[in-house]
Amino acid sequence: MRFLITIILLFVGFQFTYAQGCSDAGFCTMGAMKPDQNYSKRIAIKLRSVELNYYKGTSLLTPVIHAMTVDFTLGINDYSSFQIKLPYQWIKGNLGDNAGLGDISLSYTRLLKATDDWNINGTLGAKIPTNDANATVNNENTGGMDSPIHMYYQTSLGSYDAIAGISAISNNWLFATGIQIALTENNNQFAWSGFPNYPDQEYLEKYNRGPELKRGIDVMLRVERNWRFTNFNFSLGALPIWRITKDESIIPGTNERAKLDGTTGMALSVLASFGYHFDVNNSIKIIQGIKITDRDFNPDGLTRNDVLSISYVYKF
Repeated sequence: MRFLITIILLFVGFQFTYAQGCSDAGFCTMGAMKPDQNYSKRIAIKLRSVELNYYKGTSLLTPVIHAMTVDFTLGINDYSSFQIKLPYQWIKGNLGDNAGLGDISLSYTRLLKATDDWNINGTLGAKIPTNDANATVNNENTGGMDSPIHMYYQTSLGSYDAIAGISAISNNWLFATGIQIALTENNNQFAWSGFPNYPDQEYLEKYNRGPELKRGIDVMLRVERNWRFTNFNFSLGALPIWRITKDESIIPGTNERAKLDGTTGMALSVLASFGYHFDVNNSIKIIQGIKITDRDFNPDGLTRNDVLSISYVYKF
């Protein structure tokens, strides 16, 4: 137990370093693309679990994003499972505060092939928006107006997304890749003019604008090395995420839509995780990442400077 407490304190301490977790709207924690997956040589596994996750992330500007997520995984038969994630988010920053239900994640995962050393899994899924990503605030900075806030402050991405992925898992290694495609644009109308009393115009204009944004296509790759012991495990890995097509939005001040320069490219994180199993049913896991690179232009509000994720998992 002393060893466990020491490890937890070390990981919590890393919260104050520059780090970035999954900044891709969440598809890198769905189904076959999840980190720290268990491997078994048995084919017939019915996985049922409930995971309670607390997440804290700081943005490139002042907003701090918190989330509590309930993650259900339900075994359908010996080879497949269904996952649903229900997050509640609250955000605080210089432009205002916001809170509410986040986007709902649904995914179906199937064991495609099992050998003596590897399991191959495939996932199909979707993200369902809970609002149109156009929440407003009314405070001293807005001059008494109801002003839409930037995507950093929104609890939803405001779009329907399609997701697919595949992974290969052994006792020591996890390789996963996936794709996320935004099918619709959101209704975010954030504008610098909505905050006429904000005292620092130069800071305000650091919030990249993208009215009625449709995000480009994201492709991820996860490479993870795991070390497993009787009651605990830890891992090191890399998570590059490429936005391979440009975001698209209304050009501010016009009714024309256009592709946005600077929105493609790679966001790279180096990740570390620690897990402790109290018994066969109860465990905890902690994930922390170090930010290496990012995209130049981020109107979607997904970029994080610092991320820490702590989970309690009950398997039944």
